[in-house]
Amino acid sequence: MKTLSLAHFPSRPKLHTQRAALSNVAFTSSGAAQNSKPSLNEHSSRDHQIYLTSTINEGRQWLEEHTPTTATNTTTTMAPSAISPNAPEVSSGRPEAGPAKIYPVKEAHFDSYQAPQPDGYKKAQQIGSDNVAIVIDNGSSAVRAGWSFEDNPRFTIPPVMAKYRDRKLGKTFAFAGSDVYADTTARGHMRNAFEAGSGVVCNWDVMEYVLDYLLLKLGIDGQNGAVDMPIVMTETLANLPYSRKSMNEILFECYGAPSVAYGVDALFSYAHNGGRTGLVVSSSNSSTHLIPVVDSRALPAQATRLNWGGSQSAEYLLKLIRLKYPTFTGKLNASQAEHMVRDHCYVAQDYVKEVGEILDWTGLEDRDVVIQYPYTEEVIIQKSEEELARAAEKRKESGRRLQEQAAKMRLEKLVRKEQELDYYRSLQTRLETENKKETKRLLDAEDLKDEAALAKTIKELDLSIRKSRQKDVGGPEIEDDAEPPNYDLLDVPDEELDDAGIKQKRHQRLMKSNHEARARAKAEKAAEAARVAKIARLDQERRENDLEGWLEERRAARAALVKKLKERERLKADLGNRKSLASQIRMKSIAALASDTPTKKRRRGGDDDTFGADDDDWGIYRQVANDGDNSDDEEEDLGASLKTLEQELLEHDPEFTELHTHDAQSDWSTSLIHAFLRGPRAFDAGSAKEAHQLHLNVERIRVPEVVFQPSIAGLDQAGIVEIAADILMQRLGGGVDMRDIFLTGGATLFQGFEERLARELRAVLPVERA
Repeated sequence: MKTLSLAHFPSRPKLHTQRAALSNVAFTSSGAAQNSKPSLNEHSSRDHQIYLTSTINEGRQWLEEHTPTTATNTTTTMAPSAISPNAPEVSSGRPEAGPAKIYPVKEAHFDSYQAPQPDGYKKAQQIGSDNVAIVIDNGSSAVRAGWSFEDNPRFTIPPVMAKYRDRKLGKTFAFAGSDVYADTTARGHMRNAFEAGSGVVCNWDVMEYVLDYLLLKLGIDGQNGAVDMPIVMTETLANLPYSRKSMNEILFECYGAPSVAYGVDALFSYAHNGGRTGLVVSSSNSSTHLIPVVDSRALPAQATRLNWGGSQSAEYLLKLIRLKYPTFTGKLNASQAEHMVRDHCYVAQDYVKEVGEILDWTGLEDRDVVIQYPYTEEVIIQKSEEELARAAEKRKESGRRLQEQAAKMRLEKLVRKEQELDYYRSLQTRLETENKKETKRLLDAEDLKDEAALAKTIKELDLSIRKSRQKDVGGPEIEDDAEPPNYDLLDVPDEELDDAGIKQKRHQRLMKSNHEARARAKAEKAAEAARVAKIARLDQERRENDLEGWLEERRAARAALVKKLKERERLKADLGNRKSLASQIRMKSIAALASDTPTKKRRRGGDDDTFGADDDDWGIYRQVANDGDNSDDEEEDLGASLKTLEQELLEHDPEFTELHTHDAQSDWSTSLIHAFLRGPRAFDAGSAKEAHQLHLNVERIRVPEVVFQPSIAGLDQAGIVEIAADILMQRLGGGVDMRDIFLTGGATLFQGFEERLARELRAVLPVERA
């Protein structure tokens, strides 16, 4: 609650509650406290009343209506937390950034038991009902109740209620206000009195329970249980007649109130602060209203509503967080988002400039807010140095064994490939002398379509063998002067050998195959080294003769490798996400393959399976295979090739620096996405603590900006600056000199809201009025 003058802007007063517009207003003045009884505002017209006073002589007795009744096996009881004082409480190349300031997540919770306060009612009886009124601020986010002779409300509760039946106890429990959060079952049955996103009451049974709770806590005990004090209650601007009629029925017929006055909280606040002529900007939980007031008389016909308030801001922030962290494991709800908006959001003075600089690393640790959700930390048992040393030695030994096994498997695989290559080459030689019928029979026996497929298979095997020979196949290097091992048993028939001799013969056969494979690998390595040296010599000559052309080739090759790396990373990420298109296509392919079950018996000539007739059919195996399922033959060391190209560019290209390398560009400290998602610090994916953290940076200024630019949230309305300028310059005309802008409502409490509105209004209003 504050007054904003366009001529002079005082320092921003410190406010304490979201709906402070009424908490220090209606309880001291605003009609009910100053007058002998609630009455109509003398400046209000019949069509646009701010207050309404009515009296109904007949009504039900309040205590008889709301006293708990007992029926067969059913007992209606107030919540234990509401009636028992012993009820338990329920709680809920850059400079390295310093330790993050972590804020625990907040949400609505049960604080403590609130005892009834009948002393206020006793004092009101002493003063007399002609000079006292019960003041109820009926807001969509909080309902406040108190006495007109006091500065602050006695009770503040959310307008919610929960009711459920406990089958074991045979009782029905009713919870109202903050007591709803005291019981887990009650949370699941919670209902709000107001329509979502509006200030209009729609659940009247909930509203009645909320009023029951407040009047019980205030200690109201009139004659025959009726409310014998006048009531001043707030309502939304341009409230529906049906809603006011239903509220009248409750207050007069149910509670027997002698009189009721309705009013708009923003106008109450403006009157209490001495305002006469000005523009009231009320941004509440459900909406934002701009109401012109001339000579202490509101002009509702000229008022404008912007469908954006605190609840919409919380919902918008919740959507942004879910979009930002789609795999977040914590439980997100609107109550948490409301606290985030209230505690961490602020209004940017220049939104376009600040949103472009908010992720800059300079000062990002101050702009990035870390919200910590509950998590379970894994307990790590600390080991002694001796245990760590033994574990390290054990890991080394295990690694050596795995390397030996891997080398043995690679060698055996290489031998099998060489045997297959020899077989296919002999088959290719044989096909040269066979007729077409025999050729087709031999190819069908090997699942080959034609001789071109056979040539392709031979080429792939030869390429795979040469790649494998370039790697270490295990075992010691063969020296030139080393004597070949003894293989004397290989020429002896098995019939002449005993069991030990046969076993030794098998061992010699394996040793001979290994020896020959290593010899071929050594020869292949020597040939490869000569080939590489020749390529290097030709490449050097090309570089010396045409440096620009050579650099262009290297740049193009590097760009292709980077593109391929990014594509593989993207595909790997998509396959890890079940909802991605790539993962869905793969699962559909697997399901299609699984559904093609062959019949048990095949009739001659009845096999209509044409799979493989088209070379594209074999691509199904590439679709269903994960990125990690690729064989060694198809794997390419893209990282090593990329580093080689970048090293050459660093050496010979003056425009290519360390900052252009793939490692530098992939560094998290230079990533804008990392700054947006994880802030200015490294992220440990294995940490349960960091996995349960949210980072608010851009959202801190994006959410409050909606009232100035509603289009960024998809709202087809003008912002408050445009609305205010239209009211001041067009609707009211030049006859009204309105220089007073009054801000009220919880959504105006954002840091920088007052300064931003003043600056933008100065820019659009005429000089003589600014």
